[in-house]
Amino acid sequence: QVQVVESGGGLVQPGGSLRLSCVVSTSIFSLFAMGWYRQAPGKQREWVATITSGRSLNYADSVKGRFTISRDNAKNTVYLQMNSLKPEDTSVYYCNKSPPGASWGQGTQVTVSA
Repeated sequence: QVQVVESGGGLVQPGGSLRLSCVVSTSIFSLFAMGWYRQAPGKQREWVATITSGRSLNYADSVKGRFTISRDNAKNTVYLQMNSLKPEDTSVYYCNKSPPGASWGQGTQVTVSA
């Protein structure tokens, strides 16, 4: 079973940037498409971005042009660079396979507030 550990969240002002990291415990990380997801209080979890094994990228319309997903297969790590952050980006951010598996990590809290 694949396990993930997300990190890099925090409190940032509107317009600021953060870089999230997710370390994935599997020997076949390079074969997986990986995604970032987020869940705001009182809302359902939503998809944010995907990077395939071939490094094709897809983004939700709400983050397109502001967020960048990338991966380092040598480090079993997927990243989410978030720029021009808005208060509506405030959520707990999770990584998982894409499409997601049943097991989720603890997530990392991102709060965008003045």
